[in-house]
Amino acid sequence: MQSSITREEALALLKKYNQEPFHIQHALTVEGVMRWYAKELGYGDEEEFWGLTGLLHDIDFEQYPEQHCIKAPELLREGGVNEEMIHAICSHGYGICCDVEPVHEMEKVLFAADELTGLIWAAAKMRPSKSVMDMEVSSVKKKFKDKKFAAGCSRDVIKRGAEQLGWELETLMERTILAMRSCEAQINEAMAAEQ
Repeated sequence: MQSSITREEALALLKKYNQEPFHIQHALTVEGVMRWYAKELGYGDEEEFWGLTGLLHDIDFEQYPEQHCIKAPELLREGGVNEEMIHAICSHGYGICCDVEPVHEMEKVLFAADELTGLIWAAAKMRPSKSVMDMEVSSVKKKFKDKKFAAGCSRDVIKRGAEQLGWELETLMERTILAMRSCEAQINEAMAAEQ
């Protein structure tokens, strides 16, 4: 799996359709998480592809929320993104807003980790540290059970994602916390530079 665009091009494409700091931060987080998973799961040579797929996964969400994963292919093709990455990006909306099924392990990781990063980030913001560096799986599990907490993060999607990967929910949580720790400092730096 090879990327057809550079990271600079991908970031410019993301920012063409996304200006909200929340959406930029989420995109950078999912990029970092996907890069970590690529290395962790033995796909280090595909790290760029995994990362850029994560970076661009919500390209259409800010401007076209009602057409999420439907409008994306058009925007991505205009930006020079190849069909393999377009399929991967759209697959994270499988059964929610589109019928592109996640097939490759990378697509399943994106499906599972995308929603979970939102939940973990919301939980981290509640901590005195405002960080995932001291986040424990037990804290995430507690927040996961509280349906009112970060209600926009679908617990069903997270569960389905873990099942598709053949992982325990706890394993997915633990790995995603580690993945988020790996990129937190970089993301904080990037977001500070955006101000």
